[in-house]
Amino acid sequence: MTNNVRTGREETERLLGEASGTTEFELLGLEWTLLPGVFAPFHSPSTSHYSQWLPYPAGGSLLEMGCGAGVTAVYGALRGCTAVTAVDIVPAAVDNARRNAERHGVADRVRALESDMFRALDPGERYDLVFWNSNAIEAPADFVYTQDLEHSVLDRGYESHRAYLREAPRHLTDTGRLFIGFNSRGDLDHLQRIADEEGLRLQKINSTNHEFPDRVVEFRLFEIVRGAS
Repeated sequence: MTNNVRTGREETERLLGEASGTTEFELLGLEWTLLPGVFAPFHSPSTSHYSQWLPYPAGGSLLEMGCGAGVTAVYGALRGCTAVTAVDIVPAAVDNARRNAERHGVADRVRALESDMFRALDPGERYDLVFWNSNAIEAPADFVYTQDLEHSVLDRGYESHRAYLREAPRHLTDTGRLFIGFNSRGDLDHLQRIADEEGLRLQKINSTNHEFPDRVVEFRLFEIVRGAS
C-alpha cells in the first residue's frame, strides 16, 4: 500500500470516527447539514474554493459528480442554475444533498441521484456545466473499498477518472464546459495521459495551496477541452 493510499485510509477512519451523528456546519457564508458517512467539506478547502471558482451558467444546467453533502450543487442553484443534477455513489450523500437543497429552498431545481459516475443518467442528458471534485488519490487495481467514505478520497486504478474523461463530454451541450477539481496528492501525469488518450487537454483555471499539519496540498481547478496537449 502506497503512502498516499495509507494516508487516505487513515483520513477516512478519522472522518468516520467524527461522524457520530447529524451535524451542522458553515461554508460559503451559509449553514449546511452533514449526515454520518458523508465527507465533511470543512476538513478541506477544496469545496469552498471550487464552488467559488466555477463559472455557473445563469439560467443553465449543472451536473456535479461526487456531490457529497451537495454544497456545490446547491450553491450553483443559488447562483442561478435552473436545473442541477447532483450524483454520488454513496446513498447517504444523495440523501444529504437532497436535505441541503430543501434547506436552501432549491429542491425544485436540484435532483440528487445515487449513481456510480454516469450510470444512472439518461444517455441523452446534456448540461451546460459538468464538474467533479475528484477522489484524486490513486489506489492499486486490486484495492478493495471497505467504507463508503473511501470513495471520496481514493480511486482504484483511476477507474473513475478514466470514466469521467471518457463519458463527461457526451453529456455536454454544444456550448457546455467541463471541469475537474484535482489536488496535488493525485497523479497529475496519469490524469494527463488519460486526457491524451481521449483527445482532451487540461487547462488550469485556478489553484491555491493549503497547509495541513503534515503537508502542503495544492488544489487545482482544470477545464477539460478538446484537443490533445
